[in-house]
Amino acid sequence: MAYLIVSPLSKLTETAIRHQPRELITLMNKGTPMDRPAMIEEECHYFLEFNDINEPQEGLIAPSETEIYKILEIAQNWNRAHPLLINCFMGISRSTAAAFVIACALQPQKSEASIARLLRENSSTATPNKLMVSLADKILDRGGRMRSAIADIGRGAEAFEGTPFILPVEA
Repeated sequence: MAYLIVSPLSKLTETAIRHQPRELITLMNKGTPMDRPAMIEEECHYFLEFNDINEPQEGLIAPSETEIYKILEIAQNWNRAHPLLINCFMGISRSTAAAFVIACALQPQKSEASIARLLRENSSTATPNKLMVSLADKILDRGGRMRSAIADIGRGAEAFEGTPFILPVEA
């Protein structure tokens, strides 16, 4: 079993020390400062810059197909011997969307609904970015099932930030 680890920025270092990943996907606003955990080599830190918005807004960078394709490429090349760490600023929306997208892409035999339910079981605050999920649903040709699965689990519990959690992925 392989593992996706999701974390907010404030708990990134402690989460990395605890789980010892070798790769990190960071999804944050352009220009957000951060320190890369020591065990992550620079070439294994994938920093994707966009805002946490569900529709285009003036002056902000919306997630696009480009970012979803990059997330899918990272997932396909991920060495599953170590967890893949995913973070965004709060650990609630962009990072949980990326984890859901990766879990769906790497486990085509599992239903989107079962993956979404597992996401909710492992994180009460997860509220995956709807635009990211919608773009991935289209790219992965899931016929709306990814969007429906996330709608079915509903918005996560209100929180200042998410708590780090694990989402298992069958290797």
